[in-house]
Amino acid sequence: MRLILLGAPGSGKGTQGPRLADKLAIPVISTGDILRAAVAAGSELGVLAKSFMDKGELVPDDVIIGIVRDRLALDDAANGFILDGFPRTVVQAQALDEMLKNAFSVRIDHVLNLEVSETELVSRLAGRRVCSGCGATYHVVAAPSRVEGICDQCGGHVVQRDDDREETVRKRMQVFQSQTEPLIGYYGGHNLLRTIRATGDVEHIFSAILTAIGK
Repeated sequence: MRLILLGAPGSGKGTQGPRLADKLAIPVISTGDILRAAVAAGSELGVLAKSFMDKGELVPDDVIIGIVRDRLALDDAANGFILDGFPRTVVQAQALDEMLKNAFSVRIDHVLNLEVSETELVSRLAGRRVCSGCGATYHVVAAPSRVEGICDQCGGHVVQRDDDREETVRKRMQVFQSQTEPLIGYYGGHNLLRTIRATGDVEHIFSAILTAIGK
């Protein structure tokens, strides 16, 4: 099965993606991760991508598509994959469709849109805290550290990241919505979109995802 995960920051992609990958025995492929890996490996496309990144420019769509193509050609993706973080625009979605058709003779089966209200997303992200030492993650309401401001694991300082502050979170939501609304329309028009209400119990959300994809 070949899936795309859509959802705003804090919608639960990082929780549900790995669970789905274990269930279906297919990899979660984060374009951010594979881009960094390609750059670190010094592949031809990685070097090209780095040339743009070093200048503070966005990596062009055709370079990203090439890196995705190389990753999907690996053995672990032969029976399917879950794309997280890509595509972000309709142009990228169209390029992905063409690449899958031409390089692998396959198509996307389902696009899972994890839907959470802006109020809930702000609560999730603005309440998140991270250890400045080991990177352990906490939440002031759902999963606080035993001692406020101190990491349970390493004793480091637990802080709020700048991009988790409420005003920043709301700006991130606006950017996400402006980018994603056309994408939702695109996949909805192709009868691939499966919208999941991603609020509440993690197991309930996972069950709803499996039902949406017929598993």
